[in-house]
Amino acid sequence: MSTFSRRGFLIGAGGAALMTSACANGVGSTGGAAIDARVEATLNYLYNRYPGTQELADKSVGMLVMPLITEAGFGIGGAYGRGALRVGGTTVDYYVQTEASFGLQIGAQQYAHVLFFMTDESLRGFRTSPGWSAGGDIKYAIQNEGDRLSADTLTSLSPVVAVVFGQAGLIAGATVEGTKYTRIIP
Repeated sequence: MSTFSRRGFLIGAGGAALMTSACANGVGSTGGAAIDARVEATLNYLYNRYPGTQELADKSVGMLVMPLITEAGFGIGGAYGRGALRVGGTTVDYYVQTEASFGLQIGAQQYAHVLFFMTDESLRGFRTSPGWSAGGDIKYAIQNEGDRLSADTLTSLSPVVAVVFGQAGLIAGATVEGTKYTRIIP
């Protein structure tokens, strides 16, 4: 009978995070200009594919744009990506996203997501945190009726709205709950 310890889990999760950070996810450049170019392309795709997100952007006080997240898992998994925080259409900070997971999972996927900060308080909390973790208080704008994305009135009144899109791979679904965002200097 084998036992499973927290130390073993943390070592495995750290290895999974290292494994996914080594993946060439296209945003591995250390330059801010490369991240900004990916962010701009991601926003153009988002607004063209899901026009309703433009209204969310217009109402938000800031957006964290993560152009490409690479996630992989085989029992123990992880995710990694880099992006930029935009306020008033201008990049103000760069962030890295990391996530470790454990459970019934196998496969890999890539996706993009944008966190829309709908209140000054939620944006301030994100920016002043040494490592902000996404939790259950995030509301998701979801796809319905084919490729149309909707955010109902309740969702648009939430302090943080997440839009996950562009999924490709073999793991079903993608959320940002349990994900940690840390400011970086590219």
